[in-house]
Amino acid sequence: MQISSGVTVNQKNFSNFTRSGWSRLRHSFDWPLALTWLGLNLFGILAMAGGEVQTTFWHKQLIFIGIGLVVMILFALFDYRIFKNYSTPVVIFYGITLLLISTSLISGSIRGIRAWISLGALRLEPSELAKLAIVILLAKYFSQKHVEIYRIYHIIVSGIYVALPAGLILLQPDLGSAAVAIIIWLGMLLAAGIKRRHLLVVIAIGMLLVVVAWFYFLAPYQKGRIVSFINPYLDPKGEGYSIIQSRIAIGSGGWRGTGWGQGGQARFGFLPEAHTDFAFAALAEQFGWIGSSTLLGLVFYLLWRVGKIGFSAGNNFAKLFTIGLMIFVFSHVLINAGMNLGVLPITGIPFPFISYGGSFLLSTAIGLGLVQSIYRRTQ
Repeated sequence: MQISSGVTVNQKNFSNFTRSGWSRLRHSFDWPLALTWLGLNLFGILAMAGGEVQTTFWHKQLIFIGIGLVVMILFALFDYRIFKNYSTPVVIFYGITLLLISTSLISGSIRGIRAWISLGALRLEPSELAKLAIVILLAKYFSQKHVEIYRIYHIIVSGIYVALPAGLILLQPDLGSAAVAIIIWLGMLLAAGIKRRHLLVVIAIGMLLVVVAWFYFLAPYQKGRIVSFINPYLDPKGEGYSIIQSRIAIGSGGWRGTGWGQGGQARFGFLPEAHTDFAFAALAEQFGWIGSSTLLGLVFYLLWRVGKIGFSAGNNFAKLFTIGLMIFVFSHVLINAGMNLGVLPITGIPFPFISYGGSFLLSTAIGLGLVQSIYRRTQ
């Protein structure tokens, strides 16, 4: 009887503890941020289910969203100040992403790119986690060195931190993700207070490296993509085909769109990669300018919410981390929308929340979970 009574008491205590823990989380959670994230992902599911030929993609994406939601909650419970106050966890996370990228380089290639690690039926793209690791590492470094950020030494050291994963990503080769890593670095340098003349020197060196890369490092197909976006009709059945079909899809959507599931370019296979690279064009075809504007409005609201939480925290790490996360997401929006519209080269960068895939969704779920952690410890 005593044993039975003890078990009953322990069960009650555990139940009360779980209930009180969930209640604390529920009342200290930024619901506008979480619901916007969920709404964007469900908007992507809607567009994917109506625009793709293979229905399995959106089924799998629903699973990714469920996993992402759990991950966001777990990192909301995690105390972000561990990253803020201690270097070891930051370095470990950064080192793990470098190891994962290195592992992907010796894994099997998909369409000539070695960017994924196969996990049974799923594939992990480590470069997406590496971008988040760069944001956390730079937020930690710049928050410690912000008084001395004017020194060239700190610009060089932070550049090396970014160059290591970016260089490995280029070996895959994934030019788009490497470019995003550099954009994150430049944006966070600017936010940290770099001198204007130093920033101009960094940009000039970057432009010089682009020229060197064009002549000595870029593969012919990469050069073809860059040339084709300038005039896709130079090779309308080759490198320019995707851009032409994307423009047709967006143009046929007009103001109100062709209707859910009525996008002919995506449904009949004229638009390549309608569930990944050109998910934005597939959405614009179905829902038109109104749907595209709604999507972008939700994305910008989410980014504004992230920034508001970061700047309310009262410490440099939180501010710099949220700025870096905003740059991470916005650069994906800008590059993907630009290539769908035909004003930027095709790079394979996904559009946040609507392109199929779990790696980007996982990395942003971790990032937004940390933002929730900041919010919970600022109230």
